[in-house]
Amino acid sequence: MSPLPVFLLSRADGLLYVYTSQPPSPAFAQKFKEEASCRNSFNEKILWLRNHAEDTSDNSESRLFERECAIPLSGDLTEEDATEALDNSIQDVIKHALIMPASGMMPEEIHNPINTTPLELIEYQKALRSEVVGELDKHFGISDHELRSRVESKIDDAMQRTPPPKIKGHNSEVEVKKFLIDEILGLGPLEDFMRDEDVDEIMVNGPDRIFVEKSGRLMLTDRKFSNSDHVRTVIERILMPVGRTVNERTPYVDARLQDGSRVHAIIPPLALTGPMITIRKFSKVPISMEDLVYRFKSISPAAAEFLKLCVHLKKNIIVSGGASSGKTTLLNVLSNFILPSERVICIEDSAELKLTQVNLGRLEARQQGTEAKNQVTIRDLVRNALRMRPDRIIVGECRGPEAIDMLQAMNTGHDGSLTTLHANTPRDALARLETMVLMAGVDLPLRAIREQIASSVNFVVQNGRLADGSRRLLELVEVTGIEDNVIKTQTIFKFEKKWIGEDGHVVGELLPTGALPEFIRSIPGSFLEQHAHLFKVKSPTAKNEEAAR
Repeated sequence: MSPLPVFLLSRADGLLYVYTSQPPSPAFAQKFKEEASCRNSFNEKILWLRNHAEDTSDNSESRLFERECAIPLSGDLTEEDATEALDNSIQDVIKHALIMPASGMMPEEIHNPINTTPLELIEYQKALRSEVVGELDKHFGISDHELRSRVESKIDDAMQRTPPPKIKGHNSEVEVKKFLIDEILGLGPLEDFMRDEDVDEIMVNGPDRIFVEKSGRLMLTDRKFSNSDHVRTVIERILMPVGRTVNERTPYVDARLQDGSRVHAIIPPLALTGPMITIRKFSKVPISMEDLVYRFKSISPAAAEFLKLCVHLKKNIIVSGGASSGKTTLLNVLSNFILPSERVICIEDSAELKLTQVNLGRLEARQQGTEAKNQVTIRDLVRNALRMRPDRIIVGECRGPEAIDMLQAMNTGHDGSLTTLHANTPRDALARLETMVLMAGVDLPLRAIREQIASSVNFVVQNGRLADGSRRLLELVEVTGIEDNVIKTQTIFKFEKKWIGEDGHVVGELLPTGALPEFIRSIPGSFLEQHAHLFKVKSPTAKNEEAAR
């Protein structure tokens, strides 16, 4: 047979594009298999794959995957061999898709690899751990660096005295050393998940069930703790550096790790399944607005530019959303637009924001310990912050009576303040503010509270987590005043869902509604002219030109 022309093979990598870019699922595998079976010749399959790749995406990241995963075909390959190679690759795609989780599946249905560590090696690791820990108990008051050095030295000495078993397919020395370092210095079975940058959240439901959220999908893992005491040991290791404890008198606690990850722990008798840990990880590299727009596609370019404008003009903004909807991430991003010359006081229940301001004061609440008098609340800190000459106040999250102090700060010269709260819609967020003000025990009529909210809050930004695990800005609402005892709002941007793919991926777009923010109308000069394009509103000049025609 004559060799196939090179150009016919040059886009065979389209197959591997589908492999890497489409979120796989059994539904995707079945559709892909049916479409492949309709193409009989090599040329037909190549054209189909090329069209599939060109129709599904044009972003540079996907093209990079195409080049890296190109099928190894060359111009001197016969048509028979090329067809066989292509068919094998198609079957690989189908096989891969069938074992991957589709969005929306329950964690119990997700395929997970079984822990393949041989029992003999597990027993050896446990015995060596007891020996090394027993040696380390003699050393106190040493630095972390020195402790790590001693741990590694003790492990090496112990393995020399009692070499690990030689097991085919396993590098026993490396596996044992990693296991022991993770157990003695790290978080044990959680340490691999802490290192995995694709894991956003880790959930421990007792010693036997560890879940992770990875790339927006919830997964049940094969990792386990030895017993409940093992979980308690890890909790204590987390809390020790931040000076917090958990016991029967205070059976739950919030804390943070050195990398900024947020931790919540709760123990029996409140936790019926055994000690529970929830770790919310944050990106080590700060996320920028460009990342939200172009990398995660969480927000449109127009909405991003508008939010940047709102921060520059010192508008008071509330970021609302459900759990794990990206509120803290967006708050971090918005804070990047605060001018370096401004003094910012940041108040949090458990420090997790990564602010970069030069003139920055950070305050952290103190939870109630064994004595109630030791507790310092968010409300206490907001009141103290007002005496620190802040230009802006950032409260990590409003949950209770501190809302009244936050509103008063927004309304008394601290414009441009930011906070988050849990709510499902912008209207719900405003209603929650009312409830939280009432929790402060203030003797004010409801109308006075609503007037305070309407005069203090300028914008509510609603974040949401969609069915496919992606986090999106769903709605951006301006608070315009109060009328007939009802807070008036207008929606400036709103997410429009178009369809849900067979793989569960939600396709939609954050679009302007055409409403023009009231504060822009009041700014004199050419300001409206310069920013009208953000709202799909024709500028005054364009309207005049149209009228002249």
